[in-house]
Amino acid sequence: MSAAAGPKRKVYLHIGAPKTGTTYVQDRLSLNAKSLAAHGVHFPTRSPMLSAGLFHFRAALDLLGQDWGGPAGHAEGSWDALVRRVKRRSGTVVISHEILAPATRDAILKAKRDLAGSEIHVVYSARDLARQLPAAWQESVKQGRKWTYRRFLGRVEHGKPWFYRALDLPTVLEAWGAGIDPAHVHVVTVPPKGAPRDLLWARYCEVLGIDPAWAPRDSDRLNQSLGVAETQVIRKLNRRMDRATRREASYDGLIREMLAQNELVGRVSQPVRMPPRLQPWAEAEAQRWVEWIRASGVDVVGDVEDLRPLPLAEDVIFVNPDKVSTKQQLRIAMDALSAMTREAARRPDPDQQLISKVRTQAKRMRQ
Repeated sequence: MSAAAGPKRKVYLHIGAPKTGTTYVQDRLSLNAKSLAAHGVHFPTRSPMLSAGLFHFRAALDLLGQDWGGPAGHAEGSWDALVRRVKRRSGTVVISHEILAPATRDAILKAKRDLAGSEIHVVYSARDLARQLPAAWQESVKQGRKWTYRRFLGRVEHGKPWFYRALDLPTVLEAWGAGIDPAHVHVVTVPPKGAPRDLLWARYCEVLGIDPAWAPRDSDRLNQSLGVAETQVIRKLNRRMDRATRREASYDGLIREMLAQNELVGRVSQPVRMPPRLQPWAEAEAQRWVEWIRASGVDVVGDVEDLRPLPLAEDVIFVNPDKVSTKQQLRIAMDALSAMTREAARRPDPDQQLISKVRTQAKRMRQ
């Protein structure tokens, strides 16, 4: 390949942000991986036994030098394995995980160095803070955090937690966009509430050069929100568990997948909302983001006005998630206990599994 011809491969680093529809986008790319590959768009995985989403998560962990969400060392070597698969492809390759957004300078330099020879694009999806902050707090609780909403918001205002480092658009894109043509840095704005479901996907298709017809299978993976009471019950459960237990994959499966994604969604408790007192701060942050975008020359797909937080409607009352009634929490807790009991009853007895394995092995030895 001559230098004049330019790279034969475009790599789109979709780095987040968290709670901007990333789960949906990743699952839709994975579901349509074969049909997309036929059109030169690749979302690589390690093997048919490992989902692309999990592979990209482990690769991101490895790049960042982190090791959570599984046993020690479970992510080791995953980034290099992903890079090898990227280099086998021509056309368009997508790497996607939202934990990449707040990467350190060293991790970003390594990613760009390892992908040298490709035309690198950075894709970042952004959402207004009035929706983003409540979603981020809930997500942190689902992942085992114990902090109150008040403490979370206080730390956000001072730029402290991981979530806000991942959400601060100018900081993230100044780091990832260093040395990259601004035209190759893409901001995808999350449509306002009530917009058609496919609008966000259409915006991603525009960035990635995908004809929507190439990815006909829709995803049902929605990282759904919890109400104030449900989130408070999970937070208090986290407080009763030691750190080691909360970091176990089995705990994550019970809390995040079974309770938070299935049993406790769509209930009647009030949604978590941004407190009205933060409206001026959120508006100032949005203005800072918009000014940065307009001055930077980065590519925008969507409308930057979507990033401005809307105040609560006059007929909506803010409910403090830290002050949910005990009666309401008890009802949710009993529902959660019932769901977990049913789950425990469905799971096979480990002792019986062991006996069955021994009997099977003994039978084979006699044959």
